[in-house]
Amino acid sequence: MQVIVAERIKELMKEENLNQVRLAEKIGVKQNTISAWLSGKKELGETPETAIVREIKEELDTEIKVGEWIDTIEFDYPTFHLSMDCFWAEVTKGHLELKEAEAAKWLTKDQLDSVAWLPADITLIDKIQGYMK
Repeated sequence: MQVIVAERIKELMKEENLNQVRLAEKIGVKQNTISAWLSGKKELGETPETAIVREIKEELDTEIKVGEWIDTIEFDYPTFHLSMDCFWAEVTKGHLELKEAEAAKWLTKDQLDSVAWLPADITLIDKIQGYMK
């Protein structure tokens, strides 16, 4: 059911030339609600690695090479359960065009604590800081 809903939302966004922010405004919900509905589900036959390559291409118009697995985050939000496979990745082509998100920025190791991370992301920050030079 989730995959069918996500596919219909993607179709609607494409038909109406809307990103997540504009769709959220149009239907009166928060952008993170739209993001949760779309939530990067693996498609039939995809591995976590091929799913992340597809998701980055769809959401950032960028091609990546997937590296080492970092962790799988399991987190219960009030309205849904998140299971997120996290990998190191290298940009191989593109310029990280934000198609779905409102904002993004590159952070140094010392800047990681300057962000108000979502609850599920917090568990990953220590691991990322440990790997960064």
